[in-house]
Amino acid sequence: EHLYSNFEEPEGILTNWRSALVRTESISAAADREGFEPLLRLSRGEKRGSERARQQILANCYEAVVGALYLDKGYAAAKAFIDHTLLPTLPEILQNGTWLDPKSRLQEMVQSRDGFTPIYKVTSEEGPDHDKMFVVGVYINDKLIGEGEGPSKQAAQVTAATAALKKYIKEN
Repeated sequence: EHLYSNFEEPEGILTNWRSALVRTESISAAADREGFEPLLRLSRGEKRGSERARQQILANCYEAVVGALYLDKGYAAAKAFIDHTLLPTLPEILQNGTWLDPKSRLQEMVQSRDGFTPIYKVTSEEGPDHDKMFVVGVYINDKLIGEGEGPSKQAAQVTAATAALKKYIKEN
């Protein structure tokens, strides 16, 4: 609501901004800033889990608080909480370009500077079907510029694009 009321950008761009605001990383960072983590009762396994698992738990907690506010106090209270805790990150998201996912950012940069489209190739798969890890390389003009791994091809592509972005920005 805030984005559509306060900005005149095309709907597609506003949708990307909204996606950046509500992605796990943004929401978990808001929960972290608000001091949610010490209030959680986590098992030993959850405490020793990966950073991604920690972020997911914090994001779920934040969403639960928003839902509880909505049910208990109504729309205005939930909106005020979001406006106070999540919306202040919007200027940083816009300034850093993090509203574009890494694959889109890389593609836009490479196409505008070099005229090529990045190509993603799975270079290896390891593990059983229920717990597979993929390694993906991203190539520009047949040159490997980044590699990434993840539990899905999509996640590995995003990791590869992130690595490629860092290298591409440094070299250009």
